[in-house]
Amino acid sequence: MKTYSTAASLRAALNSGRRAGKTVAFVPTMGNLHEGHLRLVQRASQHADIVVVSIFVNPLQFGANEDLSSYPRTLAADKEKLFAAGAQCLFLPQVSEIYPEGMDSHSKVSVPELSDDHCGASRPGHFTGVATVVAKLFNIVQPDTAVFGEKDFQQLSIIRKMVRDLCMPINIIGVATARADDGLALSSRNGYLNAEQRRIAPVLHQVLQECREAIACGYDSYSKLEQHAKISLNQAGLESDYFTICDARTLRPVDADTEEVVILAAAKLGSTRLIDNVTLNVNPSADWGMLAAN
Repeated sequence: MKTYSTAASLRAALNSGRRAGKTVAFVPTMGNLHEGHLRLVQRASQHADIVVVSIFVNPLQFGANEDLSSYPRTLAADKEKLFAAGAQCLFLPQVSEIYPEGMDSHSKVSVPELSDDHCGASRPGHFTGVATVVAKLFNIVQPDTAVFGEKDFQQLSIIRKMVRDLCMPINIIGVATARADDGLALSSRNGYLNAEQRRIAPVLHQVLQECREAIACGYDSYSKLEQHAKISLNQAGLESDYFTICDARTLRPVDADTEEVVILAAAKLGSTRLIDNVTLNVNPSADWGMLAAN
């Protein structure tokens, strides 16, 4: 595995590979890698000859009171994991490489509507930061395929729409959420949890599953389900941010045209913000409101 710190050096290496007829898959990360990230790398290797992974803690997607300065950075361990997982190229740029004239004067990419609600409402500007850096990384790497985790469902939806809208010739692949044995979605931020918080954290996924099962059995009073779920989370010791049942394509309320439902949730546990989701498909043999769990 070779490490590149500039766009020019990475492009030169990848262009050499392309001239030899090789395809490129890309996995953008912010480092502090866990098993979920490594599954993305492994999936990427199934779709291309060269796997590029980036590690860049993007300041543009962090709010004023968020954890940019304390975000875990574990570069030595990350390199070992990526080498073992089979990545051939590591792109490790400095902030000055990505935003050479500073962030305030840098062009921004905004994806409307999909970015407005859920995490977008709780973290203003976050998805503009995500879309901007991903678009820039796509232009640097110029991959045939890019791989993302489904845990960040809203982010994945936004990236897919950005690629469609801007006519980027990139195949976007989503990979199922990697989980601990107790159901907690793997996340770099889980390391912030103390022992007691780590014991409580799986409740988020448990409540999501209970809600999905209720809908699969035909219960369609979504606002009541959302309210009950928030109460359950709060009683368990989590501070509910949002818990929303919506159309998986539009991230808007479920309606008669909905083909897939996603339940999106975010909650704080101490200072740690957890997100998770589950999905359901419409049952074609019954009324649109009758849903079957994946």
